[in-house]
Amino acid sequence: MRGAVLAAALALATAISGGCGGAEGVAEGATVSVYSAAGACKGAKRALAGAGGRAGSLRVRARCLPEVRRGGRLDLATIGANARRASQDSTTVAYIGESDAAATRFSETILEEANIGQISSTPGAAAMRRVLGAIEEADGGSGSLREEVRDELQP
Repeated sequence: MRGAVLAAALALATAISGGCGGAEGVAEGATVSVYSAAGACKGAKRALAGAGGRAGSLRVRARCLPEVRRGGRLDLATIGANARRASQDSTTVAYIGESDAAATRFSETILEEANIGQISSTPGAAAMRRVLGAIEEADGGSGSLREEVRDELQP
């Protein structure tokens, strides 16, 4: 059992960080993830479907996050948990954040530590189109798709 888990983890790591072709070492046909705030998720998924679920040779999946408002107030614990969830996923290349500036500031430090670019205050469909473009623009110069996408998303 332990050997099977180790083999699966190694295969995933190779698909994400190694292999030939694709954006800077990511194997062609590999799947990358874009995490999206609850309010932006429907639009992000719609834009992703319109692109055929792909950016260049990579498959892209949208991961919807839980709502961060409880009783009309921001729940900082949920904001932090959402950002940590994205940062702990080795397939994450971008984060479509909340429209609320305070929520963005709170998640920003967690995402920056993991080199994940964040788009906030942008409708989900437009944000996803921008992420897909950033993935396609990645040329392998830095050796990290996550970092190249982050750099492309910076204003």
